[in-house]
Amino acid sequence: MQSARRVQSEESRQHLQNAYQRVMSLTGLQKQLAVSSADSIPLRQYFAGLCDSIGASMIDEKGGITLNSTTDDSSANANESTSLGLIVTELVINALKHAFPDRDRTGEILVDYKTQGTGFALIVSDDGIGIAASGEPTTPGLGTGIVEALSRHLGAIVERIDTAPGTRIEIVRAA
Repeated sequence: MQSARRVQSEESRQHLQNAYQRVMSLTGLQKQLAVSSADSIPLRQYFAGLCDSIGASMIDEKGGITLNSTTDDSSANANESTSLGLIVTELVINALKHAFPDRDRTGEILVDYKTQGTGFALIVSDDGIGIAASGEPTTPGLGTGIVEALSRHLGAIVERIDTAPGTRIEIVRAA
């Protein structure tokens, strides 16, 4: 992170900070999976720990943004848990970057996961500025590509909803 501070270009500095944040989140994800030697990962604890890790590395304590998770009592195997964790990481990072570009505003990001028979619904929502108000181009970035590829791998579809204000991303695999 010290290298990013020495870079003169604001754009390059931002890219380095984004890469650093992704690596730190992935490190937390890897630690959580390493602690669990079971074939089945309890998702409530997994997502809560992941959200705590992302929040600690990316949310300034002075700001009013909260990151919460609600998860049913389901479990998943290590491969599925890893994919779900990567999706959550990307969606939360995107929400922090785009929904709350001014980190001094208050708001909430919620990660919600529920099983539905053999399927599931993973929803990451925020009450930030929303898709239309962000002024961001609608061309998908790296994070969006990662989320879509991992969702396809899980047999799920991705739906992006402007909740005005805020955004809701639903990753759903039918039962």
